[in-house]
Amino acid sequence: MRQFIVLGHDAPTTPDFSLDDLAGAAGRLDALCRCVNSAFFLSHDFRSDVRLFLVMQDELTIRFEGSELRRLNPDERSTAALIRKALEAKSEAIGHMEAESTPGVFVSKRDFETILDEASRRATVVELHEDGTPVVDLEPPEDPLFVLSDHGDFTDEEADLLAEASDERVRLGPALLHGNHAMTVAHNYLDTDGYTEY
Repeated sequence: MRQFIVLGHDAPTTPDFSLDDLAGAAGRLDALCRCVNSAFFLSHDFRSDVRLFLVMQDELTIRFEGSELRRLNPDERSTAALIRKALEAKSEAIGHMEAESTPGVFVSKRDFETILDEASRRATVVELHEDGTPVVDLEPPEDPLFVLSDHGDFTDEEADLLAEASDERVRLGPALLHGNHAMTVAHNYLDTDGYTEY
């Protein structure tokens, strides 16, 4: 199982946003939608062995479960519509208990610390960092959990939590990447483990 946590610092926590302005009035929801698509889509195929958590303003978490997902399409607008449906269902989430809004999409009132603690129990936490070990020098972990931020940096508190929980600090390449691009590179790194037919 591959897992990703993406922190959305300005992401909406209510469903009253326009699908026509994801990069503006919706708090850069476009960046999170691209992360969802990078997590799951291949060319003419779909990754069912992936779990993605979107942590919205450290108040709510939307979980996408690849093995159960339906109705996810590769365009940002339809992905944002699924997120909006999850936000519409948040009143059904009691405490840390999840509510399922559409098949494979769940919402809960959990913050980053809670999600990181729960998701890391059976995973190798990989911190993507510009000062990390080059990814090509490391054996891919069997059950990785990658933690990324949206268009903004981690807060000091988030960075401290991540540093404490991480098993590996990894650099994907010489240049800083957008979150969704980093996810694609991370997938490729895992896909090529043991693959020799080039």
